[in-house]
Formats: sequence, structure tokens, C-alpha cells
Amino acid sequence: MDELSEVFDIVEARGQVTGLFAARGPWVARAHGSSLLKLTVMVRGRARLSADGLDTPLQLEPGDVAILNGRSHLELEGGAGGGPPLEIEPEVIDLAGALDAAGSDGDLVIGGRILLNAAGQALLLQALPPVGHVRGAAPGSARLRAITDQLVDELTGRQLGSDFAVRQYSQLLILEVLRAYLEHTALPPGQLRLLTDERLRPAVTRMHSEPGKQWLLDDLARVSSMSRTTFAERFRAVAGVPPLAYLNSWRMVLAQRALREDDTRIGFLAANLGYTSESAFSTAFKREVGESPLRYRSRIRRERPTAENGPAWTS
Repeated sequence: MDELSEVFDIVEARGQVTGLFAARGPWVARAHGSSLLKLTVMVRGRARLSADGLDTPLQLEPGDVAILNGRSHLELEGGAGGGPPLEIEPEVIDLAGALDAAGSDGDLVIGGRILLNAAGQALLLQALPPVGHVRGAAPGSARLRAITDQLVDELTGRQLGSDFAVRQYSQLLILEVLRAYLEHTALPPGQLRLLTDERLRPAVTRMHSEPGKQWLLDDLARVSSMSRTTFAERFRAVAGVPPLAYLNSWRMVLAQRALREDDTRIGFLAANLGYTSESAFSTAFKREVGESPLRYRSRIRRERPTAENGPAWTS
């Protein structure tokens, strides 16, 4: 498994289509809420997106996607013609009927959100700006447009298995949006930027594949064909933390997944992650997570996170 796929799996990234509409003529849609990561997909037409933290409105063209990170207010205006704008309620159930009413030249917008566990929130919220913009016309965006078209087909076709297909295409939509964003945007120091660094990738791959090994800085520098000093400086500049601090944090992410998903004994888990004793592991876990491994396991299983409900566009 490549590193980005592994991270997606561990942070339990899931896509959810939560609002969609088709419209003809001037329209406006507003939202107030606290969802952490929202997506606005301009499938057809053009619109101006305003949000808190955005100095000037974002112009969305056909195929564009806006990523909204922790925004509490957004407004989307689109359509052409005179008269007052239609106030849109995006949670349209009969999208096929709405598309017929809008005609082939009407606007079409899909709203969604990215659901993550606590580790995923720490990873993506830190790496993404308040509002990100992925252009549908950018080189390499053909897959994104194709997935969006497939998603619309499933949402409007009402075929057998369409609910399952929508979930799968929503997952792929998230992946393609982040791929396009990573390819064309300078990221701040952090894990996402680290995963895109070609020179550091050999060391990151080895740490991910052998997290229980007692890695030394010299070993990791050698894997990446750098001097110890050059490797340490580059790693800290890209990841925001020293190599061994990153390794310890990665071990804790793996530990949290294991504690959520199975009944592995704490001592066995500690040994697999490179700790000399169960107490050493428990101390490190509590320092990183804020509670002991056993208490964490008990709490998570008692309070299993559920998918957020309700439309992405409403409070």
C-alpha cells in the first residue's frame, strides 16, 4: 500500500454527498454551520462563492471544486438573467426532476463533506487552507471530471445499487480532489507535504513499513542517500518535526487504529511498535493522546463516531 492510501485508510476518510441542486436563472444558496471539511462541486454553470476567511469571492467554473475548511458561513450565487435570485434549498430529493426543469443550460451543484476520525482531522485541517480551489480545467483534472460525471449519473439514474455506487464515487472524488490539490499547491509543513517529497519518501516508506524497528537517524539518512545533517534539516523543514518525533507520532496513529479495531493485547501491541515494555508504551500513548490505551479503547468503543447527518448547506 502506498503512503497516501495507507493514511486515507488509517484516518477513515469517507465522502458523503449531502446537498445537490439544479437551477435556471439567478439563484443564491447560503449555509451556516460547523462541519469541518465541506466540498462544493460546480458540475455545470458558474458561481461566486463567499465564505468567512475569504477576502474576495471565489469564481467557480464548470468542473471546479472548492474545499471549505472549518468555515461557519458560506454563500454561493449563480445564474444569469434579471429579477430577484431564487433562494435555493439544496437538499433536493428529486434531482432528475430538478434537472429537467433547469434544462441543459441550467446550473448544477453538488455539496458534500469529508468525514474523518480524530487523526484525520489533525492531518487535513492543518494542511488545508480555509478555502481551497481545485480547477476543473487544470491539467490532470480529467479523472476528477469523469468521477463527477459518474456521480451525477448515479444520483439521477436511480439504478439498483446506486446508494453503494454513490458512496464509492464520493470516496474517489475526495481522493482526486486531494491529488489535484497536492499537485498544484504549496503545502505548509506537515504529513501531507512529507508524503509528496520525493527525496524523503524512501525513509518515510521504511518507517511506515517497519514502525517497530529501532530506527536511528543515521539509518534513515542512509536510506534517503543523504548525510545525517542534510536529512535531519530537510525532514524538519518538510514535516515540521524531527524524523524520530514523526516516527513516534506515526506509531501512536497505528496504535489508535489497533485499539479501535481489534482486541490485541496492550503488551503485544507495544512490542510490535518498538517499545521495550508495556509501561513505556502506555506512558508514550498517554503523553500523545491524553489518556491510557485501555481507557482510549473503552471510550472509543462506547462512543463509536457516526456519520454526520443533514444537508451540507444548512445549519
